[in-house]
Amino acid sequence: MSETQVESRQLSVFAMGSLGLAVLSAVLLLIAAFGYRTGGLALGTSFTLLRYGAYGGAGAAVVSLLAVGLSLARRTGVQSLGAAVLGVLIGAVSYSLPAQQQTIARELPPIHDITTDTDDPPQFVAVVPLRAEAPNPSEYDPSIAPQQEAAYPDLTSIMLDVPPAQAFERALSAVEGMGWELVAAEPEAGRIEATDTTFWFGFRDDVVVRVRATGGGSRIDVRSKSRVGRGDVGANARRIRAYRDALTGQ
Repeated sequence: MSETQVESRQLSVFAMGSLGLAVLSAVLLLIAAFGYRTGGLALGTSFTLLRYGAYGGAGAAVVSLLAVGLSLARRTGVQSLGAAVLGVLIGAVSYSLPAQQQTIARELPPIHDITTDTDDPPQFVAVVPLRAEAPNPSEYDPSIAPQQEAAYPDLTSIMLDVPPAQAFERALSAVEGMGWELVAAEPEAGRIEATDTTFWFGFRDDVVVRVRATGGGSRIDVRSKSRVGRGDVGANARRIRAYRDALTGQ
């Protein structure tokens, strides 16, 4: 075997190794998410795997990028170059997804209970028993109001120019359209409660919608609260905005 062939084989092994590291990192991310979602992993363990997956992805992207450069410089063939490029892509994604969430978390206050009415937030009733074992209690902590108002100044009460009964029907229709799990709908109390489950980790966040008469129309307030976690990476605020858009777009 010639020296060139030996170098080509070595580079091929190097490229495949970097790809393997990238794939392993991606697998760690999947295990972290679905392990917690299915109850097989504790949240702390899941986040540890997520962190290792991100670190591994960053390392795989750097090593794979080096393999790309060597493959191009030595013209070792499509196989080595393809494996290296794939390693860069998978490694970059494995790193960027957790890193992006971490960046968002640093920019937002560490709160997980968001409402359109911080002075008189809608109260959970039917959802309370479902949160019995949740680390985060169902009660509202008024001390977080200033943090929310600074971070999410756009989250205010939703005004509809229709009677409360009609507003309630629209509010309920919007909840059903969001795909949330309906827990309770009490027209007389003007209260709707539901639970939303996040895609990757399967976090269960609860929502309560309150409909009240105001002037000649109706005022709708929404509250969304996570069952676990200190911060929510903006998830509850995004959920309320999506609901507001669905409701006002009807």
